Amino acid sequence: MNIVSTVKNSILYVLLKGELDEHSASYTHETLDKLFTNDKIKQVILDLSQLDFMDSTGIGVFFGRYKKLAGRGIPLFVANPSTQADKILKMSGIYQIVKKISTGGKYERVR
Repeated sequence: MNIVSTVKNSILYVLLKGELDEHSASYTHETLDKLFTNDKIKQVILDLSQLDFMDSTGIGVFFGRYKKLAGRGIPLFVANPSTQADKILKMSGIYQIVKKISTGGKYERVR
């Protein structure tokens, strides 16, 4: 798993590259939690366009990060999910609590 992030206009953009499974879940949630400590962020966008694989362990990572952010009043969005990630997220029902967006290849402020 490779995680690339940037903050622009109080939005934390995070690109997940690779596989999110039981082998990378701990690293992924620890890295995301560190990124979320930034007091300047007002929303988080997880770009899943380069997430090659995700299993049910990834759902736990997403749900845990959602709860952590929701407790601070910070919305979490999923952007551009790969076909495989989108299928898993739909089946899990995560889109009922985390909004899916498309950034069209560039990021804009989400309302």
